Amino acid sequence: MKISESIGWKIKLGILLVIISAILYIVNFFLFHNTEHLFFYLSIDSAFVPIEVLIVVLVIEGVISAREKNILLEKLNMVIGVFFSEVGTDLLKTVSEFDSKSEKIRNNLIVKSNWSEKEFLDAGERIKNFKYDLEITGDAKSIEFLKCSKEFLMDKRKFLLVLLENPNLLEHETFTDLLRAVFHLTEELEKRGDLNHLSRADYAHLKVDTQRAYGLLIYEWLQYMEHLMDNYPYLFSLALRINPFDPNATVEFKD
Repeated sequence: MKISESIGWKIKLGILLVIISAILYIVNFFLFHNTEHLFFYLSIDSAFVPIEVLIVVLVIEGVISAREKNILLEKLNMVIGVFFSEVGTDLLKTVSEFDSKSEKIRNNLIVKSNWSEKEFLDAGERIKNFKYDLEITGDAKSIEFLKCSKEFLMDKRKFLLVLLENPNLLEHETFTDLLRAVFHLTEELEKRGDLNHLSRADYAHLKVDTQRAYGLLIYEWLQYMEHLMDNYPYLFSLALRINPFDPNATVEFKD
């Protein structure tokens, strides 16, 4: 309905503009009675139409599209911020505390307020290529970790569903991949009633799902931190003070 109304409005506007143009040419003829001049300028104007179309399509449309894309990306970054506030940061903290090998990448994730673009780039490359190996084997510690993760993610299930239903997120491929991985992990944990007595193959499967979500989560968090530093210093300040990888992080300011 809205599409047909939009097309109808454009057609009406086009017809109106053509009528106005015709009226102006007729008025010109009656004022100056010079058919030769009238057709000369009409042919010149017609010859210039392709150039005008080129300018509108390539230049003006490009500027408008770039502006619309920037607005969309800004909205997406707001959604990403809400995700980390509600789910991401706490989930990172839970997994990183369980991950006995997190020390190997911790230094790459203690973000500083004076980090350069190159430092973020280097950290991102290290994180992207890091091989995660969470010790989910069915021992008491890993079972407790799975239970805590399940409880937390089940509590956030509706929130994750709302995010997944947002069609604009398709514009942000890496974040979409992250959401799918986290939601898949949520479903895998949800479908298993008793996490105490799973087979070795089951624990191995949950390990793979958790590592997938964990790796994507860290990488996206790093990109988001850089975005905050460049655009929102006050949000970046809070993010630094609640860094899930910093064991000394505290939200309170110290004297």
